[in-house]
Amino acid sequence: MSTNVIAKEMGAKKVIRKHVSANFNKKTVDAKLKANFNNGKIKQSISVSMKIKKDEVIWLKGTKFITIFKAKITPNSVRFYSPYAKNYFEGDFSMLEKLLGTDINFLQLQNLLLGQSMMNLKEEKQEVTIIDNSYVLSPEVQADLFDIFFAVNPSHYKLDKQSVVNNAKNQRLDVFYPSYTLINDELFPSEIKIKAKQASKFTNIDFILKSVEFDTDLNMSFSIPKGYKRINL
Repeated sequence: MSTNVIAKEMGAKKVIRKHVSANFNKKTVDAKLKANFNNGKIKQSISVSMKIKKDEVIWLKGTKFITIFKAKITPNSVRFYSPYAKNYFEGDFSMLEKLLGTDINFLQLQNLLLGQSMMNLKEEKQEVTIIDNSYVLSPEVQADLFDIFFAVNPSHYKLDKQSVVNNAKNQRLDVFYPSYTLINDELFPSEIKIKAKQASKFTNIDFILKSVEFDTDLNMSFSIPKGYKRINL
């Protein structure tokens, strides 16, 4: 989807209102993605099936000739297993926090995948500046531990980028949305670039959308096979 609207002066409250009104408004997502993963040690491309039952479940399956992993994420738990490595994880969001280098909960992860702000922009007073033709929102008073920034696109008010920066821990999460696609009157990210940095480590994950359907019946079957080794973080 092309974007050529020039960002004009606008108050933070109005930008937030427009961003919230552009929030994803379907009940389910059934998407096929290509994912490129690189953390300096592992570099690979896989196919990912992503199913979302909004506010309830995020279900993921990664394949490369065979199933590499399956994951089921709910507001209270993260469950994951790998037929390839014959191991599994059951627990809280510490696994995702380790991967992304920042605290994250279910709604924040869901918003990240939908092109929406990970934080509730109405909770704190925001200030707005125009940078690179995006409305960049940030809290007037940044949190003690980290700084957060949201770059809102002036043509459709979804995000161009969001960042969480923790200078004290030398951690940074940047999520870029280079493009969106319009399907059934709903804007959906056609590309997401996740860059997570922690001290001497980094994780880059690029998602490229192949197809997506909304409001369909989803099969989210998930059961960890017997005999797999449990991963403890």
